[in-house]
Amino acid sequence: MADHNTPEGTGVPAPHQVPRSAAGTGPAAPTVPPAEPSPARWGRIDDEGKVYLHDQDGERVIGVWQAGTAEEGLLHFARRFDDLRTEVELLETRLSSGAGDPKQALTSATQLRDGLPDAAVVGDIASLRALIEHVITHAERAQAAAKEEREQARAEAVARKQALAEEAEQIAAESTQWKSAGDRLRTILDEWKTIKGVDRKTDDELWKRFSKARESFNRRRGSHFAELDKQRAAAKARKEELIAEAESLSDSEDWGPTAGRYKELMAEWKAAGRAPKDSDEALWQRFRAAQDKFFARRSAVFSERDAEFAANATRKEELLAEAEKIDPAANLDSAKAQLRKIQDAWDEIGKVPRERIRELDGRLKAVQDRVRGAEDSKWRRTDPEAQARAAQFRERVEQFESQAAKARANGDERRAKKAEEQAAQWREWMEAAERAVADR
Repeated sequence: MADHNTPEGTGVPAPHQVPRSAAGTGPAAPTVPPAEPSPARWGRIDDEGKVYLHDQDGERVIGVWQAGTAEEGLLHFARRFDDLRTEVELLETRLSSGAGDPKQALTSATQLRDGLPDAAVVGDIASLRALIEHVITHAERAQAAAKEEREQARAEAVARKQALAEEAEQIAAESTQWKSAGDRLRTILDEWKTIKGVDRKTDDELWKRFSKARESFNRRRGSHFAELDKQRAAAKARKEELIAEAESLSDSEDWGPTAGRYKELMAEWKAAGRAPKDSDEALWQRFRAAQDKFFARRSAVFSERDAEFAANATRKEELLAEAEKIDPAANLDSAKAQLRKIQDAWDEIGKVPRERIRELDGRLKAVQDRVRGAEDSKWRRTDPEAQARAAQFRERVEQFESQAAKARANGDERRAKKAEEQAAQWREWMEAAERAVADR
């Protein structure tokens, strides 16, 4: 009965068929039967010690055995075959697991394939050759995939470094947030160091861009802080001038103008800007101490005055109580004399608290207005000019009435009527003048 692994009647093993992988990623690896269990299937040793290998082309001599029996010789060459098989299977296993280096696997498999025609081994050479070819194909495919991955990784690495370089250039050109921008550049540098896989030329070009951006930012930041130091030195000098003036005013008793000047000094202090950090607070404390000294003295004086002014307000309230009882309608001359007396006493009393001035002066003014109104009304009623005008109008009325009577007596009705019209007009004016005198 023919062996199922050999073409019938030849005794030579047929190569194993290569099934497709269930995963669809390529053909599954061919299986190679071990030679050691039955080395006589794959070769023989003749009486002269020549070792023959059965392959697809028939038999060929692969070596000589004279160290023992033919069985021992075949077993020896079968073990050597199994060593090769194990080596190739190990390459395939490493490729399939991803642990193997495709380039190294390709080199090893190619060397094994090229040496296979001269290999002194006994076993299923056709299956082993098929497995080696499979490993070579697998290694080439893995090498291409690895190359593609490297290219993709390189492209991503280049793109990332380009983005970092562009960000650094934007920071260098625009940012004035010096601390956060400086921190960001340091973070970019740390990330830059972790990005691998960029070719040397491209990496050098991108590094030059990033380095140039960092240097540009550092120059701008240095210039900014140099200018800031200059400004703060000027601010310190200006604040020392303001302190000198503030301290010179702290003993002033010219309360109003000095308080106004302190307000101006405060505005000038704010406009001066910040002095160096190590001295700005100390300068402010000196400036504030000078102000506090002046305003504390002023508050003490004003407190003393307020106590005095409060007493003055009480006295003026007493005068107002008396003034508000004045009745100019009863006796105008007496009212005027009483008001003058109160006004003289009012002026002698002096100042009152500021918040009471309007109230107290308003009450006194109301009394003054009442007396002045009574006086004006009396004057209008006794005005000689107004009375003379009323008398003059009355005289003209009488004249025109007399003319009308004479004209009618003479039968001159036209002149009589005209005289009556004139008399009526002057009568209106007379009555208006008399009402004006009566209303005063």
